[in-house]
Amino acid sequence: MVDVRAGQRLTVGLLQSLTPQAPQTWTPNWTTSTGSATPAFGDSDVDGEYQVFGRLCIGRIDINFGSTTDFGGGTTSDNWRFSTPVTALRTNEDVGRGEAWEDSVSNGARCGIRIRLTSVDTFELEVSSGRADGTAVAANGLVDAQTPWAWAVGDNLSFHFAYPTAT
Repeated sequence: MVDVRAGQRLTVGLLQSLTPQAPQTWTPNWTTSTGSATPAFGDSDVDGEYQVFGRLCIGRIDINFGSTTDFGGGTTSDNWRFSTPVTALRTNEDVGRGEAWEDSVSNGARCGIRIRLTSVDTFELEVSSGRADGTAVAANGLVDAQTPWAWAVGDNLSFHFAYPTAT
């Protein structure tokens, strides 16, 4: 964030820092907490965008998993990680919300997720509730190949975020 103080001179540089950058497309790196059983998007439709306003990064991503997606096949202790578009100022912050969609269930099954910065360059996604229809999920905790369910072709993951940047 840009600090503007009483009596401060308005310069071109200060005014430019208050003007948002143009939106940028973004495809995150998709890894895991252990670095093993690494997933890959394959032919997934990945639609991400972010914008920086001063020292605030805001954005969103929507992932529709395709037929050649590799979900990593790890255990529930090998959590998915998605790279941030811009380095964050700090970690351990709740920076957004999202939704997981299980396509194989009749009419789809939705589950709310929380977006956390577990490093200055990494988002992890957390599930702490059941599905929107009241049905329990297979697992709670950080999202991975088995949480909140065994991911499959046609499933969707989308989230939005806002966090302070390091520079």
